[in-house]
Amino acid sequence: MALPPELTPPDSPADWQLALPSAMRGPATTLTRIGKGMSGAAVFRVDAGDHAYVLKLTSPDEPLGPWQARLAVQRAAATAGLAPELVHVDEARRAVLSALVVDRSWPAQFGNPATRGAAIHALGRMLAHRAHLPTPPGMGRADVRPVLQAMWSALSAEATLPLFVRETVTALLAEPPVTACESLVMSHNDVNPSNLVFDGTRVMLLDWDTAAPNDPLYDLATVAMFFRMDHESCQQLVAAHDDAPIGELPEAFRTYRRCAAALSGVAALGAARSRGHAGGEIAAEATPSLGEVYQQLRAGTIDIQSVAGQWTFGLALVKEAAGLPR
Repeated sequence: MALPPELTPPDSPADWQLALPSAMRGPATTLTRIGKGMSGAAVFRVDAGDHAYVLKLTSPDEPLGPWQARLAVQRAAATAGLAPELVHVDEARRAVLSALVVDRSWPAQFGNPATRGAAIHALGRMLAHRAHLPTPPGMGRADVRPVLQAMWSALSAEATLPLFVRETVTALLAEPPVTACESLVMSHNDVNPSNLVFDGTRVMLLDWDTAAPNDPLYDLATVAMFFRMDHESCQQLVAAHDDAPIGELPEAFRTYRRCAAALSGVAALGAARSRGHAGGEIAAEATPSLGEVYQQLRAGTIDIQSVAGQWTFGLALVKEAAGLPR
């Protein structure tokens, strides 16, 4: 589950236009920056006539081979209906143009008791179709523990961190690893709310930068963690994925859920540190829970794109990892 290298994409509007198909270039086409991908890629909304697209631009210095492998996964996912349609690719500029999907909010469907069951079923069935995605030659399997260990080693060596963060991550890394799964599937490996889109019929995934073969339970556990699914909802999700009823949740699912929370938390803390956050001590009891951070997001009282908000979000995710059942 090695993260792609963070490289700087072109910062000139003229370069952005050149990444588009020639028929789209010109003053009638507008590009609006809307985000940043895991690899540091710049993400733009493109409005051309009556149509809207998403342009993702990585640095042209990124090694072509790994970029092509990730593109192959994204292309296969789009063909299978698991990702938005690919419209144009410019390999030299490491640019991918895809259709803009108008999001009808899967979280809203999940949050409504009347539609929750259908929302969970749609998500589980979509993730089941990962089994049909091919693995590009030479792409190794994802493994959360080495990635968490590497991120944690870098963060803990130079940051002042709360005691509960150190205890939670250290204890998790000391646990025996999950029994290796022999039936790997091409996995997204970052199924967080910002990467989930619902067009009213289909659930799809955005940003396939961390895609690699993995235990099929990992994506399920990750999305269950981010949406703070209760035991029954987790059972429904796994059952929808397997297309068969289940009894107890698999031990691997429970472990992956805690690992995903810790990994996401450490990644957020590391990102905040790299942007200048000083770190600091805070008791677990005084740290907002993940649910409380979500409430603050809805109220507009926290911005997790800010340095302080990113740090708070990271602490909440590690606290979530500490509180999840084994």
